[in-house]
Amino acid sequence: MTLPFSLLDLAPIAEGASLADALENSRQLAVQAEKSGYHRIWLAEHHAMHGVASSATSVVLGHIAAATKSIRIGSGGVMLPNHSPLVIAEQFGTLATLFPGRVDLGLGRAPGTDMATARALRRNLNSDVDSYPEDIRELQHYLAAPQSGQRIVAVPGANTHIPLWLLGSSLYSAQLAAKFGLPYSFASHFAPDQLFDAINIYRSTFQASTQCDKPYVMAGVMVVVADTDEEATYLFTSVQQQFMNMRRGVNRPFARPVDDLSQICSAADQAMLSHILRYAVVGSSDTVAQKLTQFIQATEVDELIVSMPIHNVQARLKSAKMLAQTGIMSI
Repeated sequence: MTLPFSLLDLAPIAEGASLADALENSRQLAVQAEKSGYHRIWLAEHHAMHGVASSATSVVLGHIAAATKSIRIGSGGVMLPNHSPLVIAEQFGTLATLFPGRVDLGLGRAPGTDMATARALRRNLNSDVDSYPEDIRELQHYLAAPQSGQRIVAVPGANTHIPLWLLGSSLYSAQLAAKFGLPYSFASHFAPDQLFDAINIYRSTFQASTQCDKPYVMAGVMVVVADTDEEATYLFTSVQQQFMNMRRGVNRPFARPVDDLSQICSAADQAMLSHILRYAVVGSSDTVAQKLTQFIQATEVDELIVSMPIHNVQARLKSAKMLAQTGIMSI
């Protein structure tokens, strides 16, 4: 059993490193992903986070697309309520013109930041989650072939027909993706609770569209592969610290791993980590292959998108290479 694997890159700003280092690391990861046969690499929009460098998502996508030749690149995702649909059509239309046949546009409706920063991002807050479906339709309109007499045309953007994806962690996004006939990616890597319900609703209510004639489900999974289970567990403490910091309202760069997480992890932290990261797959190649196979069989997803939250870039590149070599990824 094999299926396409893709990578989700948050362009982590590692503790002790710079923003420039983070963006160079994203370039290296994209190059490694292409060499290893990953289907696509996506970047996520986050703002005012000291550990994430991909706030200007379309700009970073141009950076990694220029370093590669064939791997699909895209957003996982652009938070559409933060933007005018026309601006996103122009940005991604530019990418699609520069890198034809390679661009995906994944959309989300969360702010991707705190509300104070969300207010600073938007000229006003009228473009909020309530207008999200209309904003998606408007974006589709700008990316389609222009109609006779159309007053507003995205240049670039019009006639690019960039494939849209809806991303989410709730039943709402599953219902909307099904109604619009769009592929759906569920954020089970950080919001596991409604994974199976969302997939079931999406598949059972899907309506075919010009983009998709049948449902297509992707699920997000955190993966850390190393030579041993113990080493992988050590590397995984970086993202565990990140979630602990988020819980405490602490905004820091992506932490170095620690030998003993229990020294800084309360019982409440441990319960939170066990819950939120329940689908994380951490270990040696054999361990990871076994656990990922179980996840794929349980969800029957069409594609996996994998986040590799590893502080050291060389260990991150090695993890991506080792995962591709497990034999469960179609190339």
